This record gives sequence, C-alpha cells and structure tokens, in this order.
Amino acid sequence: MKAIEQNACRRCGNSDPRLLARFPHQACGTDCLYCRKCIMMGRVSACSTLYGWGGSPVEWDSAEAKLSWDGVLSPSQAEASKAIVQAVQEKAELLVWAVCGAGKTEMVFAGIEEALKDGKRVCIAAPRTDVILELEPRLKAVFPHIPVIALHGQSTEKHAFAPLVLSTVHQLLRYANAFDLMIIDEVDAFPFSFDSSLQFAAQKAGKKDSTRIYLTATPSADYQRRFRKGELRGVILPARFHRKPIPMPEIRWGGNWQKSIQKKQIPSPLLSWLTAIIKKQEPFFIFFPHIDLMKEALPLFRGLSLSIDSVHADDPARREKVMKLRGGELQGLLTTTILERGVTIPKLNVAVIGAENDLFTEAALVQIAGRVGRAKEHPAGEAIFFHYGKTEEMKAAVKQIMRMNEEARKRGLLD
Repeated sequence: MKAIEQNACRRCGNSDPRLLARFPHQACGTDCLYCRKCIMMGRVSACSTLYGWGGSPVEWDSAEAKLSWDGVLSPSQAEASKAIVQAVQEKAELLVWAVCGAGKTEMVFAGIEEALKDGKRVCIAAPRTDVILELEPRLKAVFPHIPVIALHGQSTEKHAFAPLVLSTVHQLLRYANAFDLMIIDEVDAFPFSFDSSLQFAAQKAGKKDSTRIYLTATPSADYQRRFRKGELRGVILPARFHRKPIPMPEIRWGGNWQKSIQKKQIPSPLLSWLTAIIKKQEPFFIFFPHIDLMKEALPLFRGLSLSIDSVHADDPARREKVMKLRGGELQGLLTTTILERGVTIPKLNVAVIGAENDLFTEAALVQIAGRVGRAKEHPAGEAIFFHYGKTEEMKAAVKQIMRMNEEARKRGLLD
C-alpha cells in the first residue's frame, strides 16, 4: 500500500494545509493529521476497521408512512410531484430544474411517501449543514409516525437507523447500498459539484437499482446537456409557488470597496442602499467574498446599527444568528456564500459587495438573488450586485432570471 505523506490527512491524503488539523489517534497512540472533511466524518483513519451490515434488511411498519400535510401544490408543482412519483415507481433518474422559491421540498413529499409505503428506504442529501437543519423539522412534521434522523458534522445520531435519513453529502461516506430513493438537493452546489469523492459517496450510498432525484435551481452545463439530449429525464419549473415573478437583480457600481473598508468607510453606494433598508426596518443579507474583509467591515456596519452581525462557515453560532434574524432580534447579517442557499427569510433584501470576485459565479448570484421575495405575503424585495467592474457572470445571472420569468409568463404560471 502506498504510504501517505506525513503532512497530509491520514485517511484521504489531502495535503491542503488550510484544511488540516492534528487529533489523537488511539490505534497509533500519536497525534495524526486529518482534513476537515474526515474530521466531519469522525476520527477515522487508514488503519481503522470498517464494518458493514450483512444480515437481513431492517424493516419498519410502512403503514405508518402516511403523509401529514394539508398544503396544496400549484399546477407546476403538481406536475413535478407526479414526475417524481413516477420515477420512484420506475426506479429512474430525474432532474427537477426549479427556480429558487418554487417549493422543491413540497414537491418531493408524495415521492417520499410512495417509497416509504413500499418499504423503501429514503435519503435526502444536501451539500451544506444549513439545508439539513432547515429540512429536519419540516420532514418530521409531515411524516410524524416515521423515524427521521439528520446527519451532519455535529449530529449525535450517526449510529441510529431510520427509514428516512437527511444527510450532508459528507456523511454519505458512511453508507453503501443503503437507500432505495436518493434525493440530492442543490446538486450543483459546492463542495459536492467540485469533489469527485463526494459524488462517489452519493453513488455508493444508493442501491444499484435506486431511484435518483436531482434538485437544483442552477443545473451545471453537464446536467443541462444531458437533459436537452434526452439522456436524463427532467422537468422544469420556471415559476415560484406563489405565482409572482422572481425580483430582478440590479447591477450597480460599488466603487473600490476594498479600499473604502481599509479606510474604515462603508462604500458610499452600499451605504445609501443600506440606510434606506434600515429605515424600512426590513431584514437583509450582505454577501462578502472574503471572511477577513467581512470581519474588518463588521464594526463599520455595527456603527449604523447594533442589530447587525456576521456569519461564515466556521462560525459555531451560525444557526443561532440566522434564527435571531428570522425572529427579529437581528436586522441584518454580513455573510459569505454559506447563506446563498437553503435559507428563507420573509421580506429579505440582499446585496453583494465585490460582485466582480470569481467566487460569485452565475449560479451563486442566481441563488443569492433567489433569497428575495420567497414568501407569498412578501413576493418583492431588492437584490443588488455592487461591483468594481461588471462581469459576464453578473450579466448571465440577470439573463437567467429574466428567461425563467419570461418562460413562466408564456406558460401562464404568473398572476
């Protein structure tokens, strides 16, 4: 067996120093290097023994798998839901290409019920913990008689069994041939779309004849190509469930924003926008491309209002801060792209500072703009891309949202 470098993760060989940390390893009696992904999986190393289940399948009372939900699907949602149920019955692959706010979660309810009633085990996977934390209470509420577990880095249920499992894609490395229905949410999102080991884990976790449902508002070029060529079955939902258009984002000059922050000033175009939002007492996100600059800028924003805070991927209080924003204890959050997906806040407005940064791809900007206007009671809001040089990604994001709104109008899906 090829030896792994001592300056790399003991389990997977990752040598990126930004992701490495030392932890005690009982088998060796020494401190060993692990990367963040393997730490999230638990302290498993190359010399650890791995176990699998070789006995009879674990069964549950499928009669208890009754959906408890009194909501009503829109015609386009109902079309997607029917396609998902059919895919479950035929053990097929299906792409659900639905705009941000289309109500993807509600669309999968019937498909999950169909699988569970047939004694099939279901997994809903997503790239980020935030999405799993949002899904957990919703799925437990609509399937109250079926055990549901949520697996993520801080989960205490990693060794429990449940017919319905919610999991970050990292935790799928724990499974092999386990699920009859694999639903992968935000299939285009980082890190899943960039990490072949996570894609392998998602493939391995499902049975060979499992149904695979891919949910996304921004499918990759490969998924779009397979769909258009007929190689991948799919359904497109260009409208939100509340039948209102997606608010169009605005590309706005932001000046040399980095220089402004270094001078302890909020860029004047952003300051004007934010002052108006604060006056309206509406919640907001401001997306930054760099954590360090965001931290440097936070005191400047707190000078405007003490109800502003910041979050990023390694913030242990990230969930609590989002809950405070949702509950009105905070008015705004400075954030990295960690909150570009899976978070719904009524009346939310968003701004991107430094939208010209490579981090803000077309897909990322579409997702960020998609945080706005998601609630039926508040279908409007502002999404501003403040830039120091307009990019093709910004223009492509605006065009994509425009195309979806036009398609929704053509199909009679907007009021």
